[in-house]
Amino acid sequence: MSLNEGKALHLIPRPKLEVKVNKAVHFALSTDDLDAVLQTLREQHIEFSDWVDVPNHVYVRKDGTRQLYFQDPDGYWIEVNDDV
Repeated sequence: MSLNEGKALHLIPRPKLEVKVNKAVHFALSTDDLDAVLQTLREQHIEFSDWVDVPNHVYVRKDGTRQLYFQDPDGYWIEVNDDV
């Protein structure tokens, strides 16, 4: 996953590793183009949800920030929001 300026987040599966985490334990990224992130997730058939686990839904916080969550191949949660 490209993060910009030559930086990348590597999501590498560990098939024999059992990961048990809840969504409150996550890595968060901000973007100024959440719609592009949504398009990429959909094109790559990556399931995402909002904070309360509604599939394919973007959560809008009271401050107007949109956020979504998806899991890496090992089950760790990643948040992407537009709070830049």
